[in-house]
Amino acid sequence: MNMEFERRLAIPAEVKEQFPLTGKVSKIVEEKRAELNAVFEGRSNRMLLIIGPCSADREDAVLDYMNRLVSVQEKVKDKILMIPRIYTNKPRTTGEGYKGMLHQPDPNAKPDLYKGIVSCRHLHMKAVEQTGFIFADEMLYPENYQYLDDVLGYVAVGARSVEDQQHRLTASGIEVPVGMKNPTSGDYTVMMNAILAAQHPHTFIYRGWEVHSEGNEHCHAILRGSTNKHGNNQQNYHYEDLIRLCDAYDERELKNPAAIIDTNHSNSKKNPFEQPRIVMDVLNSCRHNDRIKKLVKGFMIESYIEDGCQKVSDGIYGKSITDPCLGWEKTEKLIYDIAEQL
Repeated sequence: MNMEFERRLAIPAEVKEQFPLTGKVSKIVEEKRAELNAVFEGRSNRMLLIIGPCSADREDAVLDYMNRLVSVQEKVKDKILMIPRIYTNKPRTTGEGYKGMLHQPDPNAKPDLYKGIVSCRHLHMKAVEQTGFIFADEMLYPENYQYLDDVLGYVAVGARSVEDQQHRLTASGIEVPVGMKNPTSGDYTVMMNAILAAQHPHTFIYRGWEVHSEGNEHCHAILRGSTNKHGNNQQNYHYEDLIRLCDAYDERELKNPAAIIDTNHSNSKKNPFEQPRIVMDVLNSCRHNDRIKKLVKGFMIESYIEDGCQKVSDGIYGKSITDPCLGWEKTEKLIYDIAEQL
């Protein structure tokens, strides 16, 4: 093999033993997971907001942002349930750019995966304890999920991972809701097949073990837009797109049909300031069609303290170093505007 094996990283059990959940955190996770499941099962009509930075770049700014959400959540708690984003790893298909806290707990330093694993777990646990939220993360690497499986509230599988068999099989054994994004091609069949696979039991190899999964009945669709063969963005949040997804669910025997609308990425053409308009467009579709209203469970919104994005070297506090985000003032207004429409 043309690889240099530098060191063996700690297994998940060792990391959890070193950083165990407190009784307070365990209670929050249990209670909030139950609230989230109630939304996906149709027992709660609250709208989900999976909201937060494109990537978690530094602990102080991320915790600052999450604590700002606490008072807002309290004001809209009857209508909205927030599952904030702490995304600790980022897909980099070219191998270039910031790969997230898992790789670089300090964005200005060289990669250190052990420190990254510890930093990710510490941040998620600290955020739960401080805010009372449970958080969402992207499952970029299925074999790393166990480092956070006892603290996470929601898992997303990205557009470039949704066709991967190991992601689908791992999702079938996860205890929390898993959102499958449509692939960058926009093909609904790929996304629906991923959901179908994840909702069924499987036997497969995971971290060197033969494992058996029971299926994840809360696995669902995330619509994030797509790109055509010319590289042009194509939206898939419009009324006709949502009806098409309703039909796709009706054609399959899937549990808890649900969709989360990703308001950034190709849907916004990576213009974060389009996100409020997209949310209102979808809410309007919900008002005009009961099938859509029943299917759409919430929105995925990229938001941080400062508008836009920056280079890592700029060092601006609370400003994204990956995709551009909606700043705090606009985010706060958007949340209240959503609550007024519900």
